[in-house]
Amino acid sequence: MRIPFLLVTFVWFSTSQASKQCKDLIRQCQSRMAVWTRCYEDESATCTTGRLFSPDFTRMIVNSSQQADVRLVEHRVQIPSSALRMSRGTVPEENVVLVASVINSTHFTLSPSRGQGRARGRGRQLHPPAPRQATVLDGLVLAVRAGNLPVKNLSEPIRLFFKHNKQVNGTCVFWEESQDGTGDWSRVGCSTTINRYEFICSCDHLSFFAVLVNPELSVDKRHAVNLSYITYIGSGLSVIFTFISLIIYICLHRRRPEKAISVHMQLTGALLCLHLSFLLCCLWVWLQSDNEDSWVCRVLGLLLHWSLLATFSWTALEGFHLYLLLVRVFNIYVRRYLLKLSLVGWGFPTLVAGVCGISGVYGRYTLELKYGNNNKTTAEICWMSSQFPQMLLVSYITTVAFPCLVVLYNSCMLGLVVFKLCGLRGGKRGFERGSDWRKTNREDRSRLWKDCATLLGLSWVLGLPWALASTTYVSLPGIYAFTIFNSLQGVLVFLWSLALTCKSQSDNNSSVRDPSSQKMMTTSLNN
Repeated sequence: MRIPFLLVTFVWFSTSQASKQCKDLIRQCQSRMAVWTRCYEDESATCTTGRLFSPDFTRMIVNSSQQADVRLVEHRVQIPSSALRMSRGTVPEENVVLVASVINSTHFTLSPSRGQGRARGRGRQLHPPAPRQATVLDGLVLAVRAGNLPVKNLSEPIRLFFKHNKQVNGTCVFWEESQDGTGDWSRVGCSTTINRYEFICSCDHLSFFAVLVNPELSVDKRHAVNLSYITYIGSGLSVIFTFISLIIYICLHRRRPEKAISVHMQLTGALLCLHLSFLLCCLWVWLQSDNEDSWVCRVLGLLLHWSLLATFSWTALEGFHLYLLLVRVFNIYVRRYLLKLSLVGWGFPTLVAGVCGISGVYGRYTLELKYGNNNKTTAEICWMSSQFPQMLLVSYITTVAFPCLVVLYNSCMLGLVVFKLCGLRGGKRGFERGSDWRKTNREDRSRLWKDCATLLGLSWVLGLPWALASTTYVSLPGIYAFTIFNSLQGVLVFLWSLALTCKSQSDNNSSVRDPSSQKMMTTSLNN
């Protein structure tokens, strides 16, 4: 009877040890209970790692009186001594068991809806959760556990380092699990610092940590070629139609010298320079076989940057001119008004481009494009040099922050136009209540179409299609919409110039004018 007893004991011991293999710990914990993270934290301190070294799992005994540094393949953890002392509580033993492991993010299931209850034992509410459209960086979660007691509300934070190989925006989060095993990523108690190579998370507790980044929108080769054709054809058409628009504005200005037409003329000239310089920058890089920066490429890059800044400057001045017309209608006199606008519209871009040119910002810009998993290609243009150390900072300030401010300001101006139109239309209806209601309805519909056309034209002139840049980060149709509308902006400005021409002719042939549309279409200021 002794041999069977020993055999049963050996089998039980082997099974018990096998059940505690670290590589199978997640699967076993998920099969035993819904809230598997509790089981994982408890069992990871005693599971068997086996003979083979695992780069994603480390367990060590550290002294709680000193800071602990843990290194994994793509991650690092720095735990202050105060956190280690909290993890051992009142136990006199200074050594504590520290476990750090990397887990695939697919093991973490998001709740169907954001919960309002409390998370698992940490006393934190599932609020505010991180954005759900974001994805986990590289699909990896860093789990850190120390001692036998929960570690939270630290005065000296724990620092976690997540490597990244591309410039992305991310947020440090930790996992808050509900009673049914699902949960949410939360930012409470964690702050994020980003440098060129790492995300640095500073958190006041131990948990399962990750970095959420915006989902990467990939464009395959077929769509990239289509977008390139749309860009080149649209810019070519814009060059032609902005040149025609410039001629139309010159003729209009000779017939009816108004400040608004002069402002339109300056904006059209800036757009012409923008699309022409863009095509020249692309053409020059295509003609050059070597990868060295030539002085021609640097000059073209400066011209492209200057044209872009000038376009947004005159777009903002269009909004400013509209503000003067609608808000400060009476008793307006600005001495040398156009000269002052020109100093801003052309002087500011010249100053910025000159400083950037002296600093050596411009040159050949190289963008790496990925198709699928292994295919790579590059796109080049004469722009800001990729070798310039502060290229990203200069680009963000001058081509992201400045355009965003212009679009925001002009959006407010367009909202003011809508408000004024509604006020004018409401006042006019009060005078027409006694007339035939059928005739009034027909006139209302006609005015509605005119107002919509006016607002649509003003939106192009005010540069609002540039706001579509925000959609390029979330969807492929957004990329197409942004490319189409902004490459064809010169064509849209041409249509606006035709509308002004038709309005001018109709005003000359008719003695009755619609006061609201007249005010919007002939935006003028007296000398």
